[in-house]
Amino acid sequence: MLDVEFDAVVVAGGGGRRLGGVDKAMVVLEGVTFLDRVLRAVANAQQTVVVGPVRSTYREVEWTQEDPPGGGPVAGLAAGLQHGQAPTVVVLSCDLPWVTAADVTRLLSTIDQYDGCGLRDSDGREQWLAAAYKRTALTAAIQRLGDPRNQSVRRLTADLDLFWTEPNHAGDDVDTWADLDD
Repeated sequence: MLDVEFDAVVVAGGGGRRLGGVDKAMVVLEGVTFLDRVLRAVANAQQTVVVGPVRSTYREVEWTQEDPPGGGPVAGLAAGLQHGQAPTVVVLSCDLPWVTAADVTRLLSTIDQYDGCGLRDSDGREQWLAAAYKRTALTAAIQRLGDPRNQSVRRLTADLDLFWTEPNHAGDDVDTWADLDD
């Protein structure tokens, strides 16, 4: 067991348009909602904040939303970073149902040499919302952007020194119903 203090920010405010407007966080896979699956992966966080509307979860978490709501994932990240103070922040989107605590440990074990460490999905795509970041680096990147509303996460992280894992299933997000069949 890796002994690294970290906070978790779970981004769960998207509209799920490609899922027909279904709340992704509450989609159930093998009897557990996507949100609870992600929360289990970060169960060892010092503090966990979920950015999005309050929902029922298997454990207590803090809740926040960007102001105004609907400003996108970078605005959500900025709101989430206002909570906690651990030097490392694990950022996960709620649509990563296959991420586990072991994946989070792998990210945390590599971050020392970098500004952040992230998962790649099965196709090799970098998943910026499936990563561990040094809080100072992520906070500085948000400050450089200015207004975080409707900014891309790729642009946010463009100047950060990031390490990416080998492609794996843990980094696969669910944007469409077909993604569950993979």
